[in-house]
Amino acid sequence: MAGEGLAAGAWSNGAGHRYAAHEHVYDKIIVVSSGSIRFGLTDDRDPVDLAVGDRLELPAGTTHDAVVGAHGVACLEAHLPVGSFREVARRPAGTW
Repeated sequence: MAGEGLAAGAWSNGAGHRYAAHEHVYDKIIVVSSGSIRFGLTDDRDPVDLAVGDRLELPAGTTHDAVVGAHGVACLEAHLPVGSFREVARRPAGTW
């Protein structure tokens, strides 16, 4: 992420932690550094599962929830201006 000029912050949660449905006023990138997390997208899209090295690009205004995997999760997160992404995108480890 630093190679893209992004200033990322880190966060983590224990196994089974849940985030209720919400949305953001900025575009967001999340990269999993350990563990796993599942993002539910409330617009009838399939859930997005992320494991180590996977990246999620989430446009502003996308309603989502999340459940942390069995071994917890640690992530890096960066915020970008609205309009940086047109759609939700999962980028598997090694492809970005």
